[in-house]
Amino acid sequence: MERTTAGWGSGLLGVIIFSGSLPATRVAVADFSPMFLTSARAVIAALLGAVFLFALRQTRPERHDIFPLTLVAIGGVVGFPLLTALALQHITAAHSIVFIGLLPLATAIFGVLRGGERPKPAFWLFSVAGAAAVAGFALYGSNEGTLTGDLLMIAAILVCGMGYAEGAILSRRLGGWQVISWALLLSLPIMAAIALLTLPHTWSNVGVPAWIGLAYVSIFSMMVGFIFWYRGLALGGIAGVGQLQLLQPFFGFLQAAIFLGEPIAWTMIASTVIVVGCVAGAKRFA
Repeated sequence: MERTTAGWGSGLLGVIIFSGSLPATRVAVADFSPMFLTSARAVIAALLGAVFLFALRQTRPERHDIFPLTLVAIGGVVGFPLLTALALQHITAAHSIVFIGLLPLATAIFGVLRGGERPKPAFWLFSVAGAAAVAGFALYGSNEGTLTGDLLMIAAILVCGMGYAEGAILSRRLGGWQVISWALLLSLPIMAAIALLTLPHTWSNVGVPAWIGLAYVSIFSMMVGFIFWYRGLALGGIAGVGQLQLLQPFFGFLQAAIFLGEPIAWTMIASTVIVVGCVAGAKRFA
């Protein structure tokens, strides 16, 4: 019981940290190209991870770990950051955040397919209900979406769910921060090359908010958040703890309103109440 509780607590901290990713990305892509932002954040996080891995003399992954680490890199290091950065050129941060409501369902499905988890039937009812509540909130009176932006966000959710599930499985053996660090190092050569090729033509046009956004997504979104998130998934279960992501849109809305001045609809309160109930139900039957 204590192990499960610790997993849910750690997962919640990860969700709170991740909730700032899309608003920070929205600010950063105002002055950085999506390709440079995606690659630069991965390079910075990889260098931080390398310092910790080698300073603490962590054991290198075994050969059979390379494929799942590659999936983690595709999902969390490259796919999700790049696809969301591209999407945010077409939609607002507030609109993009609502797609995160579909991420718990995607994570749970990959947890079953790759992690061998078998949640009870009632779990799926709460999971689908929570996703529907978030999606319904997104669709209600929303005119800030575009087909291109929405499709990019859906693709981002799918690859991210895959990466979360693979990372959680590996974390049971390697540890949470070790998994994301090795995945970052695995992708470092490619991401460093892309960063060099997509360097801004001039740095004078890059404002302070963009630098802050880059720092946030590099340190917190790519490293610190994963430390808590993978630990939570490994201890509490991929499908169950993954449902905490249903709360991420509402944390994100709050940050988008505070830091970006984006409006928040009154329906968010009602949706939040429903989602909290769905998360509690999913926890009970996971």
